[in-house]
Amino acid sequence: MSKILVIDDEIWLREMIRLALIQRSFEVIEAFDGASGFEAARKEMPDLILCDVNMDKAGAGYVMLEKLREDNLTAAIPFILMTGLADPKGMRHGMELGADDYLPKPFKIEELYAAVDARLRKVRTVREEAERKLSQLRNQITLMMPHEMRTPLNGIISNAELLAVSADSLRPADIAEMGREIAQSGQRLERLIENFLIYAQLEIVANDPENIRALRAATTFKPATIAREFSVLNAERMGRLPDLLIEVADAPVAIAEDYFKKIITELVQNAFKFSEADSPVRVRLAAAGDHIELSVCDQGRGFSTEHIRRIDAYVQFERKMQDQEGLGLGLTIAKKLVELHGGALMIEGKKGSGSTVTVRLPLAKLA
Repeated sequence: MSKILVIDDEIWLREMIRLALIQRSFEVIEAFDGASGFEAARKEMPDLILCDVNMDKAGAGYVMLEKLREDNLTAAIPFILMTGLADPKGMRHGMELGADDYLPKPFKIEELYAAVDARLRKVRTVREEAERKLSQLRNQITLMMPHEMRTPLNGIISNAELLAVSADSLRPADIAEMGREIAQSGQRLERLIENFLIYAQLEIVANDPENIRALRAATTFKPATIAREFSVLNAERMGRLPDLLIEVADAPVAIAEDYFKKIITELVQNAFKFSEADSPVRVRLAAAGDHIELSVCDQGRGFSTEHIRRIDAYVQFERKMQDQEGLGLGLTIAKKLVELHGGALMIEGKKGSGSTVTVRLPLAKLA
């Protein structure tokens, strides 16, 4: 049963609305002014609020709406303003404050039902989609996390146990090789945990406009240097330095250096991971209008149209056919970072014929 809070200083109107909504099996809570309405909203957490614009004083409904939207507990509650003066200026002001709909007075019962049903239907749709995505994410994590955690841990534990038991009988070269395998497994596990934490952090930041503004205020002054350095670093790690082709030019970009390094790292690593040795990987960076454009091009197995559409956290493509590491977070993290900074990430290419990932980020506005 949906719970609806009705706030109006006219007793007869509240009673009429209450009786009408009860006929539709809604639970109804009443309040007579902004103060009691705000308290009821925080206490009862209704599914919808119907509020008069002018109650004990003119514009009281706007004041209450603003307070509700500033409170984390009540910010997402759907809100319908009721008013006998539904002028365009007032309606625009209400929408700017976060109202979901307007119900002009006097209204018919059918109009009340239509407005309420529309808002609650939208809420149900949003919740169902959120629950679907949460369920999908939970299933992906459940299926993939144990394998991804277990693989590097097995490498660390098995080599460490062998060293502990048989160190005296092993050749120095064997000990060195085991040490390298332990280090590689540890690095893989470290990157897995790092990406998981970064993604969780970005999900939190994405819901806070103030944090987004702070992100966009940062500047990387020498992106070409970073692009070259981290492209070379990842090419060397993959044993593919001869395959790397770099063409970069500097222009200050509106993103922190650490985040720019992360984007470069994820795109270049993917290009090498999903392409064959002796095939080129091209990294280009140049200013283009009011933004900087970074592109990473490979001649690997590429993305299908469906793969491009399904880029998301904890999604790996053709996992059963391809032996690949990680949770599929790398490209998603790069995409989210770019979008949080007001940019865009695009993928071109066809399955089996390579791909080009292009990132556009705003240039920094220097004083």
